[in-house]
Amino acid sequence: MTISAERLAKVFVEVADTLVAEFDVIEFLQMLADRAAGTIDAAAVGLLLADQNGRLQFMAASDESTRLLELFQVQSHDGPCLDAFNTARPVINVDLRSAGGRWPRFAPQATASGFRSVHAFPLRLRDDVIGAMNIFGRSTGGLDETDAQIAQALADVAAIGLLQERAIRRGEILTEQLQGALNSRIIVEQAKGAVAQAHNIGVDAAFELIRAQARRTNRQLSEVARLIVTDPGNLSDFAPPPSGAAPGRTAPGS
Repeated sequence: MTISAERLAKVFVEVADTLVAEFDVIEFLQMLADRAAGTIDAAAVGLLLADQNGRLQFMAASDESTRLLELFQVQSHDGPCLDAFNTARPVINVDLRSAGGRWPRFAPQATASGFRSVHAFPLRLRDDVIGAMNIFGRSTGGLDETDAQIAQALADVAAIGLLQERAIRRGEILTEQLQGALNSRIIVEQAKGAVAQAHNIGVDAAFELIRAQARRTNRQLSEVARLIVTDPGNLSDFAPPPSGAAPGRTAPGS
């Protein structure tokens, strides 16, 4: 894998733009997953956060297949993100085809999903580890030392972004803020399923429709998702365009 310096610069600019009032945790993490995937060639990215009990939960992924794989990792308590979270150290350049002894449940599932390599980086700020970021590759090409440091910097940016959220600076407990984000993510997943079923489209396309609506109306993702879940009558507002392409899709690294 090769990390593009030009794309990396754009990621940090976008991250800086999110650290403002009306901070949207879910949108921030989704943006980071999307941009990280576009920055690192031939990769998919997933982000997990610890809940108030210290258990990792899914928060964002660059695509639906990665979301399912991350959920499997959490449910099976087996995989690189758990190692990175528990040790506060990155997991780098693991060939999934030979990792069955290390992760007997996760490695075969990841390989079946078409991935050949994996890396995991803790989301940390000094001694606090609040989650982990997975990077999946479809080839066995690895990260060199410089690229690994940059990937860890992206994970650190996610941690800093969360810790800079205004509610944290007002003295609220970090774990309570993260738990609220996890609860909001559940609502988003329900809304994705409702839109996908109502319009007979994929969940990735449904999510893009929800994100586009949130941006158009200047609302948070969780707020728009809650409107969908609590009032199915709103589903008509999320019909895809005639071409079937979901609006608001941004090409990786653009």
